Amino acid sequence: VQLQASGGGLVQTGGSLRLSCAASGRTFSLLSMAWFRQAPGKERESVAETNWNGGRSTYADSVKGRFTISRDNGKNILYLQMNSLKPEDTAVYYCAGGLVYPARKFDYWGQGTQVTVSS
Repeated sequence: VQLQASGGGLVQTGGSLRLSCAASGRTFSLLSMAWFRQAPGKERESVAETNWNGGRSTYADSVKGRFTISRDNGKNILYLQMNSLKPEDTAVYYCAGGLVYPARKFDYWGQGTQVTVSS
């Protein structure tokens, strides 16, 4: 499975962005999928994760109530809707796929997409 993230950009505080992660291959619908982010000088952190059909999801405390992870298995796309963005959300965002939910190890990674939130 190959993953390609897109949708990042520059947005003002309080604004919204929707990230997409397009997957190739027929196994996307079997994977647990997640979004991670890494800010400059910080470790990569998990933002949100969803199971194979989107029926179960978990979120980092820092994004609960503001971000929503979803997926369209018919289109092989994972989404991250980000609302009420804050400067501390600025980071490179990555999508990843794992074999179980919740995944302790992710076997597939996309390239990052930059999200910058200006104050």
